[in-house]
Amino acid sequence: MHILYAIQGTGNGHLMRALDVVPLLRQQVEALGGRLDVLVSGPPADLPLPFTVQYRVDGMGFLFGKKGGINFVKTFRQFNSAGFMHDIRKLPVERYDLVINDFEPVSAWACRLRHHPCVALSHQSAVLHPTAPRPTQEDPAGRAVLRYYAPSTAQYGFHFQEYAPGISTPVIRRQVRELTPTDEGHYTVYLPAFDEQTLVERLRYLSRSVQWEVFSKHSQQPADYGNVRVWPVSGGDFLQSLARAHGVLCGAGFETPAEALFLGKKLLVVPMKQQYEQQCNAAALDKMGVPVVRGLKDKHLDRIDDWLHRGQPVRVQYPDQTGAVLARLLAEQLGVGPPALARAL
Repeated sequence: MHILYAIQGTGNGHLMRALDVVPLLRQQVEALGGRLDVLVSGPPADLPLPFTVQYRVDGMGFLFGKKGGINFVKTFRQFNSAGFMHDIRKLPVERYDLVINDFEPVSAWACRLRHHPCVALSHQSAVLHPTAPRPTQEDPAGRAVLRYYAPSTAQYGFHFQEYAPGISTPVIRRQVRELTPTDEGHYTVYLPAFDEQTLVERLRYLSRSVQWEVFSKHSQQPADYGNVRVWPVSGGDFLQSLARAHGVLCGAGFETPAEALFLGKKLLVVPMKQQYEQQCNAAALDKMGVPVVRGLKDKHLDRIDDWLHRGQPVRVQYPDQTGAVLARLLAEQLGVGPPALARAL
């Protein structure tokens, strides 16, 4: 039995989930007498990966802008369509009994073109489920991107709540589950679609008495601006800031809001512009009672100020069920019987 697990490496969210998924999946696959290979697509990751990667490909990612959205000009300029097609043709998906895909386009389209099964194990597949929350203003183009970016033949999803069978609560990585949350009064900020200057200006304008700890993809070294301290993105520093925070201000991605909720932090999200997945996430979080603002312009600052003074954490229960989800996927997709499944667990 030979299995390929393919991960979208753009941003840190998919890779953070992989920190738990890969060792658990490898353990279960090897218990069944098989072997697991890993593919990562996209630019070099901010996070070090503690597992071997057999395939690295450029993939097809999106580049963050500096004003709250995606920089589509840079995204299209950096996309190498000839290289993308070459990687699709070269990837030997037919060698694998099963391809498991976390929103990774090269392996997904290689499977599609060879009529080979590709099983989605991702947040995006849950977002597309008919029962998952949607924004009031639909975005057909954005929905089409989610559906066809990494096509699949079967879907297993993760979301903020279990909206339907086959949708599980988030994978909270072991590093976060082992944290001891405290409250040292500061606010942790991760808004990668805004540049450092904009964040510092807006946060200092909001309050000079609040301590802000900002993690910026656009910064190369730490810097102090009075009550705003900025760090480059770093897994260890970010986790410690998150554990000690009073509140978290971040984009409407999936992993960071889920981890903030799990740690009992009060949360406010700013969904990226022109990013349908984040608009759907914002709709889901809003239904749960998490405040959502649409940007950092002056018209939004009163809402953020109200959250600073009166916001409260939203309580969630996110049990550790990653191993059970993986075992169910292998059982259903490979026809693994109860005795073998018990060994894998």
